[in-house]
Amino acid sequence: MSLVQKISEHKIVAIIRKADENNIIDILKAVYEGGIKAVEITAETPKVTTLIEKAVNEFEGKIAIGAGTVLDPETARAVIMAGAEFIVSPTLNPETIKLTNRYGVLNISGALTPTEILTAYESGADMVKVFPANTFGPKYIKNIHGPLPHVPVMATGGVTLENMNEFIKHGCKAVGIGSDLVNVSKLQTWEDYQDLTKKAEGFVKQLGE
Repeated sequence: MSLVQKISEHKIVAIIRKADENNIIDILKAVYEGGIKAVEITAETPKVTTLIEKAVNEFEGKIAIGAGTVLDPETARAVIMAGAEFIVSPTLNPETIKLTNRYGVLNISGALTPTEILTAYESGADMVKVFPANTFGPKYIKNIHGPLPHVPVMATGGVTLENMNEFIKHGCKAVGIGSDLVNVSKLQTWEDYQDLTKKAEGFVKQLGE
């Protein structure tokens, strides 16, 4: 199974922002135990390459470890060298897409308008991240797929437990979920990580209901 097929099958990509070397493994363990199979560690995080290396060493084959908020090809190459299995961007940068294709790494490029979405796909993106998705809501995905039914999209930005299935029903292959799932600032105790696992379980269970 290809990575894009795996993400499309499991549908949820957990976005981990502001993690550090002391908590990244515990965060990944908590979401994995809750059923999450793909995560993106955002690239503005200090020492992000170290976090990705630790994550891949610990969870390779269990969780697909990607890098998010990748704005340029230089950052893309750095996180790929650290072991990132896929690259997610909030914006359209054809040079970043070209770099990921050169290394054979899955690219999920950010876009919003129909022109940006098609440009990202034609530039070589494997999937297009519609961001911020909550700006226009789930029906926007359906409207996009009218003229662009062949473009696989992932919705990110304002996706919650309550609206996740609406985005999927209207045509999203996957959804990226940030602080509604992983809010690093609130992870202080063992009980907090237990709650994170339960929250992940809730998202996974909600799929398709």
